Amino acid sequence: MKGPGSRWALFLGFLAGACSMYVFLHQVWFERSYPVLSEAQEKAAVASEAPPTSWAKEGSALINLLHPHRPDEDTLVADALYRKVRILCWVMTGPYNLQSRARHVRATWSRHCNIVVFMSSVEDLDFPTVGLGTKEGRDQLYWKTIRAFHYVYEHHANDADWFLKADDDTYVVVDNLRWILSNHTPEEPVYFGKRFKPYTKQGYMSGGAGYVLSKEALRRFVEGFRTKVCTHTTPVEDLALGQCLEKMGVVAGDSRDTLHRETFHPFVPEHHLTGSSVLLRHGGIFSLRGSRADVHTGVLHVPPESVWLRATLPALSTPRPKPQPQHALADGRDSGDERRSGGGR
Repeated sequence: MKGPGSRWALFLGFLAGACSMYVFLHQVWFERSYPVLSEAQEKAAVASEAPPTSWAKEGSALINLLHPHRPDEDTLVADALYRKVRILCWVMTGPYNLQSRARHVRATWSRHCNIVVFMSSVEDLDFPTVGLGTKEGRDQLYWKTIRAFHYVYEHHANDADWFLKADDDTYVVVDNLRWILSNHTPEEPVYFGKRFKPYTKQGYMSGGAGYVLSKEALRRFVEGFRTKVCTHTTPVEDLALGQCLEKMGVVAGDSRDTLHRETFHPFVPEHHLTGSSVLLRHGGIFSLRGSRADVHTGVLHVPPESVWLRATLPALSTPRPKPQPQHALADGRDSGDERRSGGGR
């Protein structure tokens, strides 16, 4: 006769097997519903004049022709926001990360962007990527950021309303981001992300979690370099960009929800889930307790297998909260933990 322990083990084994099968079947469904052609398949499709996939390639940009969703989803609001809040996503990558990281971004969350541009140090016409003419390495991050924003301004300023920068190991829930941005206009000089307080009066947005500039903020950033108000002052990309935008009168907006919980997450997912503390590069301790909102936008350091897990289990990444208004706040309203750390809003 089996004891309670054996029955529990059997139940947990069955539950784990069922979850694994669910993830596998949803990944198969996603790949079949929204196929990404390999380079060889794309060349063959062009040669045979095959019908287009969900992407249209224009130069080095990928134009999304189809707003992806699950068949059982009510997408009325999401589809309306897709047309109203146009987001260009540019993804910072490198030639050695195209197959290990960037292709998973291209196949999953970036399909919810209106336009996607992958920025690298060298051009790759097949992937495709824009060649920024820089070297690779952390000391080149701000140069790549400067040149990438100049590129999208020169080539796509009229094709989008908001301009998102993300890394190739960031996962972004673009539909949630649109919901937050829908309360603002692209004519506002504002940008959003996870705000850290040190070194600038209004703070700066974490580069790891991604940040999004309005069209007016993008214009002012480019204008700052044209007029030499802004220069390449430090390789610390997110801080340098925040300093430049502050000089150009761009507001560091508040993307927290109405309970002051964060929607951009600059650390690995486990830290946000457990509510642990993180040592910041400037020496402060940032507490993550109670920092997770119901509406998530960007998460940093997501490995490829987790990218697919989030894409195939949208309930984990795209909750359906009761809509509440979002507001951009120029100044603090810090929580107690954030004041003590010196690292939060």
